[in-house]
Amino acid sequence: MHTKTAPSREELIGRATELVPMLGKNAIWQEENRVLHQDTIDALTESGLLRLTLPSRYGGYEADTTTVVDVLSELALGDGATSWVATVWGISTWLTGLFPDEVQDEVFGAGHLRISGTFAPSAVGVPTAGGIILNGKWGFNTAATQSTWNAHAAVRVVDGQQPEPVVVLVPMSDLEVIDDWYSSGMRGSGSVTTVAKDVFVPDARVLPMMPVLQAGQHRSEINATSRLWNTPFLPWASAVTTGTHWGLARAAYATFMERLPTRKITYTDYEHQAHAPLTHLQVADATARIDEAGFHAHRVAERVDAKTGEPWSLQERVTARLDLGLTVQRAREAIDVLSTASGASAILSTVPMQRIARDSQTISMHAYHHANTNLELYGRVICGLEPNTVFL
Repeated sequence: MHTKTAPSREELIGRATELVPMLGKNAIWQEENRVLHQDTIDALTESGLLRLTLPSRYGGYEADTTTVVDVLSELALGDGATSWVATVWGISTWLTGLFPDEVQDEVFGAGHLRISGTFAPSAVGVPTAGGIILNGKWGFNTAATQSTWNAHAAVRVVDGQQPEPVVVLVPMSDLEVIDDWYSSGMRGSGSVTTVAKDVFVPDARVLPMMPVLQAGQHRSEINATSRLWNTPFLPWASAVTTGTHWGLARAAYATFMERLPTRKITYTDYEHQAHAPLTHLQVADATARIDEAGFHAHRVAERVDAKTGEPWSLQERVTARLDLGLTVQRAREAIDVLSTASGASAILSTVPMQRIARDSQTISMHAYHHANTNLELYGRVICGLEPNTVFL
């Protein structure tokens, strides 16, 4: 184990920028094969971008939230699926940092930096000597087959007691895979279903979920002094997951502007699309919505960074969810404007716009990201009602 000086924010974003052409080149292969290309994984690893949320004693960077958001947004300029996989690996790495230090030694000390997982408690753990016996399955398990460990939500059931939500850390080798990831978008993310059948999970790799959700409490003595693990999980996750959405909107803009000089508007006398007043309105409209998405992504990230170690009020927590929802909403709106303006040629698989639109639509349906759900939650609390979720 070792600690080293983390690269600067500018250098980390620059490393992501350097990967954009390669990610764009691999995107079609990744769609067809429904996983990341090995060259993509190697590049993410060699660039150090899988170390953003890794404890420094294992060579990690413990990057601030705003930097993580901007790096993930930059990756999405090349490919949304790659950005989302990097997001999931980063979040699951952070979750692993909550476990006892000896568990982190087992995982991080062995060099495992690709940890996937989901946060829907769709498996049951029954206590046994020294741990639990885990049974159940998790859908939408991003990049599971290209990961070495899984951090999953489950429910621990004890006779005579209320079921307790927990987070479990399981080697991928202990799980079965159902290859069911045939989706309209985010195809390269490899978000298959995984199954646990009578898997033993030792107590050290079982973490009560509610303290994690509400207060960021954990069992790592060393990470307790790190600013990265001194924030509640869900406001931090709300911020981190904005990066892919905002990046996809930026990618749509870049794609549109790259094609614009060579396009006309068929069945009109506009030999250059750039000369049409409609195009001017569309570009301005999309730009404003992309800027608004970036504003909300940065507002929640900057608040997380500013409130390290401080308690979060209920209103601040639902505002974090609001910022995520509005990032999703504005990004989707911008992509829709630009996709509509791109014409029939944009449906071809060689034109990134169609993939960007499908990826954005797919990821926006994620239950935690859904704009309507997040906006309703915020409005509900502001109007004086209790939140209808513990995921705050």
